[in-house]
Amino acid sequence: MQILTKRLTKEVLDDKNSDIDVSACLEILKELSQVQVTKVLLETTSLGKLLTKSIRVFKRQKRACDTDAGRKEWEAIMTKANNLMDKWKKAVQEEEKREKEDILSKEGPPKSATEYRTRLMAQKKDMYKDPPALPPLNVTIDESKTYPPPKRNKETGELTFCPGDDYDAKTKTMLKDFHPNRTPEEVLRAGSFGGTYFRPIISAVTNIRYSSNQVLQDTVAPEWIEGLNKAQMLTSKTYHVNVNKYGVKCGGSLGMWESSGWITPIDPYGWFQWYCRFYQGRRSSDDARQISRWLKSAGPKGRFRSQLCNKIIAAGGAGRFDDASISPVIRQTLLHWGLEITPFIVHKHAKRVGYK
Repeated sequence: MQILTKRLTKEVLDDKNSDIDVSACLEILKELSQVQVTKVLLETTSLGKLLTKSIRVFKRQKRACDTDAGRKEWEAIMTKANNLMDKWKKAVQEEEKREKEDILSKEGPPKSATEYRTRLMAQKKDMYKDPPALPPLNVTIDESKTYPPPKRNKETGELTFCPGDDYDAKTKTMLKDFHPNRTPEEVLRAGSFGGTYFRPIISAVTNIRYSSNQVLQDTVAPEWIEGLNKAQMLTSKTYHVNVNKYGVKCGGSLGMWESSGWITPIDPYGWFQWYCRFYQGRRSSDDARQISRWLKSAGPKGRFRSQLCNKIIAAGGAGRFDDASISPVIRQTLLHWGLEITPFIVHKHAKRVGYK
């Protein structure tokens, strides 16, 4: 291959070579037509670019030729070169098609951002980041035991969870501030996610299609959803605002979460699925990241919690903690994170930021 690229460069593309030999060009094209072209070959040898430049040279030679016979010779060479280029393009397209089919048929986490993007595009997902951020990989589950359920503070309603045996000091410290005050059952029964959370999906993270019955069985305790209208409250393919407790829409699409790198292979539906499983005693290497996300959104210094508390205080104080007219979108968002504002939370925030 190196010999052919050198011949193209020297005998066709070299500006010093003003007398380009027709028979030499035909010989080079004949040898090139026998090459088994691949994407890697074209990328590593620049053969496609060299042939494109050569075609332009052949055109100039035809224009400069002063005989009909000579022009016909160069026209024949141009035709051969263009046919060869078309053959190469088709070969590359077929190779890319096979690669795409291979990507879309294999289950498991993506190996590269390019592979991940191919999945997202094929699934017609919204992309918040392009190229997408790869999902957390090598996530493991603690299979040694199921941990006890959280304890609930009767006065504040806050939940306190026990740490996993493998938690490091940093994760244990974060867990001390991780206190949702709504259980997964309470979140679902209150009306959340527009009734769509457990809809059927195709995950770009795992490349697996999930059914509603399957994911409900794997994620929630049966008593949590007993008596609920599943089609309306849990598995709807269409987002229904009237299902939500605060009657507003909030949250992003699955594609947004996936392309942002927020979804792991063990919880392809996202944070709330993780919360359901964490609540039931599962511990994993992803807990620190998910707890950190909760703290940034709904924790004592979380942005949504702080914003809503500030608005409540500005509107009159803790007495309006449950006034749904004050930022219903933030309230609905916090509910999805397992938190509803209480007088305790408002007073705690006011003390932290120095409100009197």
